[in-house]
Amino acid sequence: MNPYETKQAARKARYEARAGQAHAQSDAVAAQASRMADVIPMGQPILVGHHSERSDRRYRERISRGFEKSFDLQKKAEHYADKAAAVGKGGISSDDPAAIDKLQAKLASLQAIQETMKAINAILRRHAKAGADAQVAALVDSGLTYEARARELVTPDYVGRIGFAPFQLQNNNANIHRITARIKELERAAERTETEQAADGYTYREDPQENRALFLFDGKPAKDTRDVLKRCGFRWSPTRSAWVRQLTGNAQWAAKDVIRHLDALNQA
Repeated sequence: MNPYETKQAARKARYEARAGQAHAQSDAVAAQASRMADVIPMGQPILVGHHSERSDRRYRERISRGFEKSFDLQKKAEHYADKAAAVGKGGISSDDPAAIDKLQAKLASLQAIQETMKAINAILRRHAKAGADAQVAALVDSGLTYEARARELVTPDYVGRIGFAPFQLQNNNANIHRITARIKELERAAERTETEQAADGYTYREDPQENRALFLFDGKPAKDTRDVLKRCGFRWSPTRSAWVRQLTGNAQWAAKDVIRHLDALNQA
């Protein structure tokens, strides 16, 4: 694994550990509440007016709170289990050093799919007059698909279309253009060099290795400055002790807005 993938694996492991810990705590709390409940005889009511009423009510409330806490801990376990399952499922991250290679592989796959869909539609048009069986045979002979899938393709949809609908080709083509543009953006980003701009009270830095745009302040910035940073997509990173955002073209434009704000404050 590359460093990014190692980091993702560690993140997944942390979430799984937290889920396991919360689940174990939930079981322990539920077991304790059950043991407390077993002390009360089945169907035993609270003896209203008896000297034991107050302590009995408190005891039963503790049991109820125990089960509620167990339920909350179980929800916490499910929350972290969901987060662990989601790690690495958000697509190809620009932080991944192998992002360009992975995107190029995905692009090649989408381009192959596009050509296959176009070729299948062309075969269906050529054999339209011969009927569905002839179309299926032609598709199978082409090697582009297997018989069961070919029969699905010659079965009209809800508006009578066969093969791949225009919107399917358009959507796939849009993804091809999107990934192509993203590859170009990452290639441009890879050519960037680290830059740093120091000013009164702060430093702005672009770090291509970290793929981050950063604002570092001498102290905690004022609330209006923090609001501007947040509005421009920058978030506080305790590990970097800086306000950061992924280094993209949009981030560079957003940084200019922050710098204009900071310069205006310094001139006031």
